[in-house]
Amino acid sequence: MRWNIWVDDWQMQCCGDPFSVGSTVSWTLCPADRGWLTRVLGERTAATIDWSEEHHSDPSDDQLRVEGRVTHISAVHAHLERLPGEDACHPVRGVLSPQTDADGWTPDQNDLSFVGYLVTLAVDP
Repeated sequence: MRWNIWVDDWQMQCCGDPFSVGSTVSWTLCPADRGWLTRVLGERTAATIDWSEEHHSDPSDDQLRVEGRVTHISAVHAHLERLPGEDACHPVRGVLSPQTDADGWTPDQNDLSFVGYLVTLAVDP
């Protein structure tokens, strides 16, 4: 089976190990934040993402530990905007750019900021 996994830029930069298409990874997953992902990637793409890779939360019943093979990586770059009633900028209207590897330090693209990766993981049932 194949799962689409969200990988935050900051999580990867802090504690993540670089990976590439074809790599076998062992990740802790938690349910994806569909509201946030919808703002960044749109409703259609966000609906395909069930999990987020996680390094920093305390263990909980909704987490899952998996091992799988990376079959696709897209870097996600987004516009940063202040949302109504917010002081901080948030990513919106993201763009996917396929790539062969990920290290957490993908450069920004002009006025688009790198915010993370969308990774397809093949997981044995």
